[in-house]
Amino acid sequence: MIKRTLYFGNPAYLSMRDAQLVIHLPEANGIDDKTGNNTIPIEDIGVVILDHKQITITHGLMEALLANNCAMITCDSSRMPVGLQLPLSGNTIQSERFQTQLEASQPLLKQLWQQTIQAKITNQAYVLHTKRNVVVKNMLAWVNDVKSGDTDNLEARAAAYYWGSLFPKLPDFRRGREGIPPNNLLNYGYAILRAVVARSLVASGLLPTFGIHHHNRYNAYCLADDIMEPYRPFVDKLVIEIMDGGEDISELTKSIKAKLLTVPVLDVIINHQRSPLMIAVGFTTASLAKCYAGEARKITYPDFV
Repeated sequence: MIKRTLYFGNPAYLSMRDAQLVIHLPEANGIDDKTGNNTIPIEDIGVVILDHKQITITHGLMEALLANNCAMITCDSSRMPVGLQLPLSGNTIQSERFQTQLEASQPLLKQLWQQTIQAKITNQAYVLHTKRNVVVKNMLAWVNDVKSGDTDNLEARAAAYYWGSLFPKLPDFRRGREGIPPNNLLNYGYAILRAVVARSLVASGLLPTFGIHHHNRYNAYCLADDIMEPYRPFVDKLVIEIMDGGEDISELTKSIKAKLLTVPVLDVIINHQRSPLMIAVGFTTASLAKCYAGEARKITYPDFV
């Protein structure tokens, strides 16, 4: 079942009653009733985004959300995601899964990274071709040329071509967290995607900290950053559609955030079937766990519809 993504951008008091998240919005006239109260089953929630200084959340609710493998994102004063909270235990055989993950051989990790980059470049090529009508024969050739561990760094070559062609009206665009718009939209969309991936990794009994390629001592979500790579183009496509719709992207308005919050339910193709992105990520992380355990040799990644 697809889990709900909840966004709170106004003062709110969030508590729990009878396995339900109870919402009280002091400044509102109500959601379903005039008291400003509303309830949502906790088992239906996958991601919660807290984006206001005057949000109060009870410890009992936090405990229940984490127990149901919910990812909680907190935003800073600039209203950008700054923190991610995940459950410590999300799988009944977590210890066994941890062990196989930590014991994965370097040849296996290099093969998994090769597959990841091939899937990423393939999806980037799709976005360029369908949204910008750019020639992508070179990118598809690079897909076939990616070696184990991507020793030739074709990911970087593809990225240079991709970002140089993705926003033709912005010739000076450079992808970076502090760069000009639409970097602000990309940052926000990627943060949501990262939370979805990290949540699914925990559910599959894996440690989000230990990556197959990323190894930053200050990054607690290296594996999430690895696995989300082939999913990034789905966020890119959404950002392009927002821009092509004529919206002012200089700031992250509520309207733009509402569109970016649809990332978990974007349609993708995985295992030759249409699926919401959040469900597809579950297939991906489950397949990764099988690769670590020696039960499979290939990660299942998504394609575009």
